[in-house]
Amino acid sequence: MTRIVWLRHGRTAWNQEGRFQGQIDIPLDDIGQAQAERAASYLIHLEPSVIVSSDLERAVQTARPLADLAGISISTDARLRETHAGSWQGLTHGEIREQFGPSLDQWTAGVDVRPGGGETRREVGQRVSESVAEYVDTHEGKTIVVVTHGGSARAGIGMLLGLPDHLWLSLGVLANCSWSIMTPSGHQPPAPPWRLTEYNAGSLPAPVLGDDR
Repeated sequence: MTRIVWLRHGRTAWNQEGRFQGQIDIPLDDIGQAQAERAASYLIHLEPSVIVSSDLERAVQTARPLADLAGISISTDARLRETHAGSWQGLTHGEIREQFGPSLDQWTAGVDVRPGGGETRREVGQRVSESVAEYVDTHEGKTIVVVTHGGSARAGIGMLLGLPDHLWLSLGVLANCSWSIMTPSGHQPPAPPWRLTEYNAGSLPAPVLGDDR
């Protein structure tokens, strides 16, 4: 049976500081590296056949311990990057609130606005789901581990489940190095093709601000 395992990257210094990382390339900190190794020790039992990662370093570093245990290579795909958040990137929640309060209110309420002039959630969901669908098409019956980010994971999951985008926020934010699992529903359209069987598993304390900082 095909299985998609969504794994969020481990902690970074900017996660700890509450900064919106977006597509800025921040590496894992020591705790994040330990989280990645811990997650790998659990996920290896799912017998992954494919590991595809965002090309940002924090995601690739998270994928590496699992790839080493499984003895397989890591494919990278820029479509799995976090939301590009324009002028919000690098700012703390307080700084975003001070400078962009009305836009932040809309974004946190689920309105599909462009954070900091960047990407909408729907645009993120589209590129992430397209990437994952391609790997599913070429690795049917395999366990595919998708190493990505908080906002992009939620958008991709919401898109593949067929949820209206204003309901994506009903999915909690994945904690650092937590994972979610999807399997085929076995139903024909108009039923959704995927079923969410596990969500935010192995979670460590959740971050303060929604999506990925």
